[in-house]
Amino acid sequence: MAGTGAKLRQWLMTGVSYMIPFVAAGGILIALGFLLGSAFAGNDGIHAYDAAKMAVPTNDSGAVTGFNLADGKNWAFIIFWLGKAAFAFFVPVLAGYIAYAIADRPGLAPGFVAGALATGLDGNPLGTGTGFLGAIIGGLIAGGLALWISRWKVANWIRPIMPVVVIPLLASLVAGFAMVLVLKVPVGGLMTALNNGLTSLSTSGLVVLGIVLGLMMAFDMGGPVNKVAYVFATTGLAAAGAATSAPQFQVMAIVMAAGMTPPLGLALATVLRKGLFTDSERENGKAAWLLGASFISEGAIPFAAADPIRVIPSIMLGSAVTGGLVAAFGNELRAPHGGIFVFPLVSNVLTYILAILIGTAVTGLLVIVAKGIGKK
Repeated sequence: MAGTGAKLRQWLMTGVSYMIPFVAAGGILIALGFLLGSAFAGNDGIHAYDAAKMAVPTNDSGAVTGFNLADGKNWAFIIFWLGKAAFAFFVPVLAGYIAYAIADRPGLAPGFVAGALATGLDGNPLGTGTGFLGAIIGGLIAGGLALWISRWKVANWIRPIMPVVVIPLLASLVAGFAMVLVLKVPVGGLMTALNNGLTSLSTSGLVVLGIVLGLMMAFDMGGPVNKVAYVFATTGLAAAGAATSAPQFQVMAIVMAAGMTPPLGLALATVLRKGLFTDSERENGKAAWLLGASFISEGAIPFAAADPIRVIPSIMLGSAVTGGLVAAFGNELRAPHGGIFVFPLVSNVLTYILAILIGTAVTGLLVIVAKGIGKK
């Protein structure tokens, strides 16, 4: 049987894997809304067209009552709020599918309830402000409760309704009370402190943060440590909201660039020194170009699995260089995924590309040096 650590990793990765499509679709739509808003509503970007309802006819409650196909502000407004609709679900989905991984379908409802309370989905006044940390803890609590209740010995007449009524009801009730009465103050306070600390970081502080996030993104290439850094960045996007500029956007830029660097650096190494790699690795290197460009860090896994001692430290240092440079350059990104396909949404894109290229070169050269040690 799997150990506790392995089970915990499996539960967390299940939640994250179901969360990412919501993050990607919602975040990119929001970023496109910003991009169009800047083009059609002047320098104030989202503030200009959101405050004016982007010239979209609305009723007294703010509901859209008309749409002008020829008006770019209308398109920007709709795209932005479609993205917001998708993005709003990613924290509840994270909690819901962590609970699902623990207790199967009976865990879904209590997990989603815990996740919704972590963010205050749909303006819920019981929202705790505990963010992704609250969602993770709430999902674990909800799933654990659902699994525990499912093991109760009950009469045969009630057994058929246990998974569809009794378990979701009781687990939602207890998990909800735990979120509101137990976790809100300590976890919500921690999230507030994290956001306040991020906002108050100086440029040098952001560079240090960029280096740390770069190391995390490359450490396990899509594993739990990588995902902690990624979820930290995407949650920051949600916290930043419609701000025209915020350190959270810099964090997102850091994380994406640092996650692109490992596959790109290894692909470069297979081109520069083919003799250091097997035929299979050289084929993987061809695929790694596209995977890295698309921000899929897992493209580095075949290389790390074959030679972890040489590869992992090399890609970590390369990603740390990229992360530090992006922070120093002050690049910002509102899209949570997409790689080169969302580069039009990056501020100062030329320096952003430069940071990735430098980190890629560092990764490739370090891998070549490490693999060449002791070989003729």
